[in-house]
Amino acid sequence: MSAREILESGATALGVRLDEKQLDAFVRYTALLLEWNARFNLTRITEPEEIAVKHYLDSLSLLKYVQVPPGAKMIDMGTGAGFPGIPLKIALPGLKLTLADSVKKRLTFLEDVVGQLELPNVKILHGRAEDLGQVRAFRWEYDFAVARAVAKLNVLCELCVPFCRTGGAFIAWKGPDVDDELAEASRAISVLGGKLESVHRFVLPNSDLQRSLIIVRKTEQTPRAYPRKAGTPERDPIK
Repeated sequence: MSAREILESGATALGVRLDEKQLDAFVRYTALLLEWNARFNLTRITEPEEIAVKHYLDSLSLLKYVQVPPGAKMIDMGTGAGFPGIPLKIALPGLKLTLADSVKKRLTFLEDVVGQLELPNVKILHGRAEDLGQVRAFRWEYDFAVARAVAKLNVLCELCVPFCRTGGAFIAWKGPDVDDELAEASRAISVLGGKLESVHRFVLPNSDLQRSLIIVRKTEQTPRAYPRKAGTPERDPIK
């Protein structure tokens, strides 16, 4: 199958219908990703068929397990090359999306993507989560905070939960072996005002890749002390 066919059939398996315009947007996104990747490293995955599965379908897997209402506000923290935020925005045009990353060249790429794909209601933020999470304009402002970053869950929770409004959710993508991370993160989730709602384990369509989606519901406001200063969550995670 072509990358386009892999994406379309895989999205259907996830319960996501992509029309021709949306599929065209993903094709253009792939072209831009590969074009910019030749200048500086955005992804180690460079085959369009692999991009369709490991980046696009992985990002869209959220929609199988989470109801995202029209006009919801989402922040993608440590977005990198735009995953999962851009695929979710293409699939949900009404989504109000913020893409945040500490590396400026990634955001320059994303500005090009947003402009070329003519994606409305997308904000791009340059900064570290620890700093942005203490800014009133962003703190407690989002229905969803999402991250596919490689940090451990207790660290990701401190970086992302403060952005969620009460009743909102932080959603993290992980591999199949998450039990130890969940145990390590239990206190952090509680301290930050969250509650573990669910863990979904699944195989990505058109692949044998095992993934986990962790959903933390925000039940009360995060104490003002969190997130702590830049670098502290990684050096000294909440235990």
